[in-house]
Amino acid sequence: MISSVLLTGGTGFFGRALLRYFEMTGSIGDTQITIVSRHPSRFQEAHPDLARIDGIFFVQGDIQDRDSLPWDQKFTHVLHAATDSTVGPQLTPLQRYHQIVDGTINLLDLAVSSGASRFLLTSSGGVYGPQPCDLQAIPEDWLGSPPLDEPITAYSQAKRAAEHLCSLYHDQHKIEVIIARCFAFVGQDLPLDAHFAIGNFIRDALYEEEITVSGDASAVRTYLDQRDLANWLWTLLNQGQSGETYNVGSDYVITIYNLALLVRNLLAPHKQVVIKDRSATAPCRSVYVPDIRKIHKMHGLSVTIPLSDAIIAAAQSAILP
Repeated sequence: MISSVLLTGGTGFFGRALLRYFEMTGSIGDTQITIVSRHPSRFQEAHPDLARIDGIFFVQGDIQDRDSLPWDQKFTHVLHAATDSTVGPQLTPLQRYHQIVDGTINLLDLAVSSGASRFLLTSSGGVYGPQPCDLQAIPEDWLGSPPLDEPITAYSQAKRAAEHLCSLYHDQHKIEVIIARCFAFVGQDLPLDAHFAIGNFIRDALYEEEITVSGDASAVRTYLDQRDLANWLWTLLNQGQSGETYNVGSDYVITIYNLALLVRNLLAPHKQVVIKDRSATAPCRSVYVPDIRKIHKMHGLSVTIPLSDAIIAAAQSAILP
């Protein structure tokens, strides 16, 4: 039974998705959730509604600074979702690698020290490496990997290392570990000014003269709404089978160009969609699609919010005063 959860990344996209899920469903129940944040007061000022949810507590700390973590507290579960996917590109590859790997070591040590029985790591579909053109969806047992000699793959390499660390701690300390390999998402908390194509399209539809497609317009993606994401993560923390890895994402496939058209049709029918660089289209188009049959079969989880509804909800929150 979950009685006390340590949540990292609680003020980021994943964390806010979970907090809104708790606020909407009341699923937190009697559970106490402690959120480690570098700037808790900043979040509390920006999101007072989420910060005041019963059972939510904040401590100031940094996952890379061991001394700042709450070693004096006891937790039954740890949900480690702290990764700066938004500002990550501003870090050097080496800094990003250390952030993920060192942070995971610190959280696993804290989980063991606090007596936690279960540890859920949010990993990434990037650990599979480039998806072959003829593979429609990546299953959890796919043995691909990102190239080791390319610094740009530091994020994915670090996530692979973090997953292996979870296996080592399970072997050494018998803590139950569950891996959630996360793909692409959309929702009211997704930044519209970062490197996320769907967020950029929504921003353009709302505020720019045209909707611009940068890069490979033929690339294939899927997007899971953050409300489904939160439900899936909370379910895995509660019910996920120890030692198992689960893909977390949508199975609704769409090209980037068609995604731009969909956003345009839903939000700004009068605007044009412009492909900035048609030469960016590669001979073998980029594919990033999860096979989610395992999580559906084992835990009954599926996509409940259509992409169109998710886009509209994200746009509505972006234009609220």
